[in-house]
Amino acid sequence: MQQETERGYLILTVIGSMFRKLKEAGRDLLPVILVITVFQLAVLRQPFPELFEVIVGVVLVIIGLMLFVQGLEMGLFPIGEALAIAFARKGSLVWLLIFGFGLGFSTTVAEPALIAITQEAAKVAAQGNTISPGESAMASYALGLRLTVAVSVGLAIAIGIIRILRGWPVHYLIISGYVIVILMTLIAPKEIVGIAYDSGGVTTSTVTVPLVTALGVGLASTIQGRNPMVDGFGMIAFASLFPMIFVLGFGMVLFGVQISW
Repeated sequence: MQQETERGYLILTVIGSMFRKLKEAGRDLLPVILVITVFQLAVLRQPFPELFEVIVGVVLVIIGLMLFVQGLEMGLFPIGEALAIAFARKGSLVWLLIFGFGLGFSTTVAEPALIAITQEAAKVAAQGNTISPGESAMASYALGLRLTVAVSVGLAIAIGIIRILRGWPVHYLIISGYVIVILMTLIAPKEIVGIAYDSGGVTTSTVTVPLVTALGVGLASTIQGRNPMVDGFGMIAFASLFPMIFVLGFGMVLFGVQISW
């Protein structure tokens, strides 16, 4: 009887939370809807094509946002923090770094946005005769970019873990990293520079961000002398910075050094 009562209370709590998240998702999406509506009706002076489908799509987006946020709070955030705490208590730095690298690599290598941008980059490179126009060459180029970015994100998470453990100030590493990016940009092939910069943005996916954030906060909360607000955040910045460095290096290895200043 007590278990049934607890189960019923849990279900009601989850349902109540989902309704609150649904309201919040609708409120967050409202500015986007208003901007699109104003420009469509007042500026372009055109009716919405397939209005019913547009309305259904907006409703599905709101529901999807609600489910996503609810899933983060119920699943990804708790498991990320729990894993960080478990690894910290186990005291195994090697396994913690392996986990961090694997987490960054696996969530990035299958990221749809990364797959799309590497395929488009391969297509444009083939059209510009930067690489061979054959399917095999394009596939190899796209795969090379994907693996380069995925490895860089894995290493970024591992270094972020070491930073938390050692207590290194995050801004020193970030500033140093961007100085390296600037210097590499001056000697990198111009064909790879834009791709390198864009690769830093596509790595922060909807799965990577909550898991990595929870991992950092959980780790900083467990280690004595670390402040979760100061030390727990910053790994997402590493995950955006490292791909730029590695893709610039990938371009220099593939196409050679080109001084452009």
